[in-house]
Formats: sequence, structure tokens, C-alpha cells
Amino acid sequence: MKRVIPMILMGSVLILAGSAPAATAEQVKRAQRETYTQAQFDELFKQVSNWGRWGKNDQLGTLNLITSERKREAAKLVREGVSVSLARDLNTEKAIDNPDPFRDTMTLGVDGKFNMDTYTVNFHGFAFAHIDALSHTYYKDHLYNGLPDTSITEKGASVLDTAVFRDGILARGVLVDIPWLRGLPYLDKDAYITAHDLDLWEAKTAVHIQSGDAVVIRTGRWALRDAKGPWDISSASAGLDPSAMVWLHKRDAAVLVSDAAHDAIPSAVKDMDFPIHVLAIVAMGMPLADQCNLEDVASKAQKLKRQTFLLAIAPPRIKGGNGAMANQVRKLLTPQTPH
Repeated sequence: MKRVIPMILMGSVLILAGSAPAATAEQVKRAQRETYTQAQFDELFKQVSNWGRWGKNDQLGTLNLITSERKREAAKLVREGVSVSLARDLNTEKAIDNPDPFRDTMTLGVDGKFNMDTYTVNFHGFAFAHIDALSHTYYKDHLYNGLPDTSITEKGASVLDTAVFRDGILARGVLVDIPWLRGLPYLDKDAYITAHDLDLWEAKTAVHIQSGDAVVIRTGRWALRDAKGPWDISSASAGLDPSAMVWLHKRDAAVLVSDAAHDAIPSAVKDMDFPIHVLAIVAMGMPLADQCNLEDVASKAQKLKRQTFLLAIAPPRIKGGNGAMANQVRKLLTPQTPH
């Protein structure tokens, strides 16, 4: 999959509702992972495609599902002010999962009074929280909605760029904590999340994914890193099985947020990397927020016994950009007062 480098600023406001017991041992038994041929993947692509759904010139994709009514409903979740960041401190240390660290070049005493910064970051990848614009990837020479991939050049994206998010993203966020569901601190690197897992999560929490929701799926990637150290996450990572994308399409989810790259790695699709990115971005027109810190919000959610929240994402207006680095400001979690 061709990856281009841009930047993200995300603000998220969450509100949590309802809790559930840990899954039983029987519920977490894992069947042999299903694999997909290229032809089967192409059928999935057609099944979840939103091309033409909102018109041939549409560039918003699933953000169309976040209607004014859904925004108002999400805003009503706010009752108390509790802020929880969905980002980590930008990593300046080189590691196997951070080959190109964040760099801050300082210039001191400019004009005898100002200290200035020049930031350098290669944020697409596995090290930094970021949001992917719909120009980020393509499949069989096409971007979302059938637009030609030649619309993206070295000068930037002429369509589907980060500037499409200029008005921000405001939605109900729903934390789907899969390690919590399975009674684990984190998922192993070879774990994967299927449509059946999402059904189990809904049954245990009595929370149902609705049209226009921002679905926040925790694998515990950062908890695993803190416990066992960095690893080559580009070669092994917990993530979604393609069946989960069919499930999310049926629910009309609008945004997908992950603490990893969304994709279970290695890929379940023969001879294809990052099939989840392709299904979400190219077929569905769904923005992806990758590598987010979901540990703090998961901890807060457990204490409050809630899973829903107001999520606000405010990427910088980068004309021609294919994404944006994760918000240094913060993501906000505001819990709802129980009734």
C-alpha cells in the first residue's frame, strides 16, 4: 500500500455509558483465522462500498452520516468536564517501532526575545497518533468514490485532502475495549477482532453502535509496549479482521479510531497489505485515526462504567495533505452524570 506523509490534530470529547463483565473463557476461544483470496476481498470491497451514495462529487464519505441531529445528540452527552488525551507525548527516541523520531529544532533568542521551534515529523506509520485523509491510499488506480489516483501528485492531493476536515469532526464516540471484553490487559500481537467480537461487545455492554458514531477500538497496543518493550509492529500487530468492516458498514459507523493501524498484521488477504485501510478509506470513505493512546480513556471508562462520549477531532487545515498528526492539544473526555 502506498503511504504518503501528512499531519493530524485531534480533539476528542468522550462520554461513557454502561459497563459489562469480562468475557468467559469459552467466549474468548479463538477459531482458526479466516483467510481471503483477492477475489473474495474484491467482493467485500463491493459489499461495503459507498461510491456514489452521496453523489458522484462527494468528498466527505462517511462524515455525511454525522448529521446535525447526530452532533446535537452527541453534545448532550456532556455533563461534567473531564479531559482525557488520546495522544502520547511525541516520541523523540529511535526504536524499532519509531525509526524516524520526532525532532524539535530550537532557535533561541530570535530578535533578542523569542525562542522558536522547527518541528520535523514523519507521522504516517506506527509511532505517532494521526488521522488519515481519504487521499491517503488507493486501490486498483482509484481513490474513494472512484476518483483517479492520479489526483494525488508530489505537489499534493487535489481531492480528498485534509482540508476537507476544515470544520472539524464532532460525533458520539464509543469505546470498544476488546482486551477488557476478553478479561485481558492487552491483546497479543497475533490477535484479531472479528464481527463476532463486536457482537459480543454489544451484548455485554448493552451499547449499540449507531449511524454516525465514531468507533474507538482498543487493542491495548501501548499497554503491551509498556509491559514488554517495543517490537516490529509493522510485522505483527493485533487488529481488525475484514469481517469487522462489513459489520461497521452495516451500522453506518462514520469514523474509526485505533491504538494501532486498524489492520491485523500479517494480513488475512492473500498478497495484500493493509486491507482494512483499503476497505475503510477507499471503499467506504471512512477517515481513520491511527496509533492513538487509548490507555487513559480506557482506565477512565472503567472507573465511570461508561463507553460513550463526545468525540471532537480538529485537524489542521492542510491543503493538499493526506492526513495530519495527532492533536498535541488533547482529546477531551467528558463523562455523563448518571441518572
